Amino acid sequence: MVILGIDTSCDDTSASVVEEGVTVRSNIVSSQEIIHRRFGGIVPELASRRHVEMIWSVVDEALRSAHITLEDLSAVAVCHGPGLIGSLLVGCSFAKALCFSKGIPLVSVNHLEGHVFSSFLKNFPEGTCGGDEVSPIRALEFPFISLIVSGGHTSLYRIDGFGKYRELGRTKDDAAGEAYDKVSKLLGLGYPGGPVIDRLACSGNPNAVVFPRAYLPEGLDFSFSGLKTAVMNHLKEPHPHGINDIAASFQQAVIDVLVRKTEWAVTREGIHRVTVSGGVGANSALRKELALVAKEKGVQLSIPAASLCTDNAAMIAAAGYHHVKAHKLAPMDMNPVAYLPLS
Repeated sequence: MVILGIDTSCDDTSASVVEEGVTVRSNIVSSQEIIHRRFGGIVPELASRRHVEMIWSVVDEALRSAHITLEDLSAVAVCHGPGLIGSLLVGCSFAKALCFSKGIPLVSVNHLEGHVFSSFLKNFPEGTCGGDEVSPIRALEFPFISLIVSGGHTSLYRIDGFGKYRELGRTKDDAAGEAYDKVSKLLGLGYPGGPVIDRLACSGNPNAVVFPRAYLPEGLDFSFSGLKTAVMNHLKEPHPHGINDIAASFQQAVIDVLVRKTEWAVTREGIHRVTVSGGVGANSALRKELALVAKEKGVQLSIPAASLCTDNAAMIAAAGYHHVKAHKLAPMDMNPVAYLPLS
């Protein structure tokens, strides 16, 4: 089964061809980072316009790179939410037109569901963390704990099978990636903040500044707004710390909470399989610390290659494969949804 995946949920235009839900034959991503950098964040109207400009060429490149034509496709899987509604409209409209004109089955995929199934992907360059390989579990089995951590989401789920998802915890305010971007702006580092803070933190002291950790011990929810405010207040006062130490201290505070909450979820649910996805899943320090804790606790850890952690269409195609197998096709009057919980 060969699935074409399309993702335009935010600011990246992506198309991918995935075989049997696991083998990535192509994964093309057109980034808009340069466009939005000058504004310090994503401008929705500019994002949707760029998607219109790039969608066909990105899909065409994905098909050519996979050495297939539209006639070879078993289905087209498109992300229909959550995300920026203008951006989602571009991908959904294109996918519906393509399927209608060629008689190809259409499936609609929740963006968060795509992140969950990104850990099933293989035959793609692996990510590294601190020089150590972190490979996806080749035979990932249900159930498992899924940590989705990105600019728009920070959540823990219990995954018992396709379509069987239970939310264990979510952020009460800022997502972890959002906190990275806001702190980056406070430090004058620009957008996006995650990669630059990760890079600076490598040569900083993570114990230089003791920033707060909102563990919220009553449950598995997250909160990063207070941490962002603590960094802002620290910068307002005279201090001896360099930017690398502040970046490292902030990053360590985020990682400590993410790792601790994941440990709690493993203990509470009695499941020793964990997957991590979302843009912050590409963070080198987080990957390294999770790998160390997983080894210590006897937990099977699956983290996709960094390129498959950030938004991409391969994960949409991977989830779409399971939709087709379950005969869950989308109607041609399907519309995107900006807010779409995973349940």
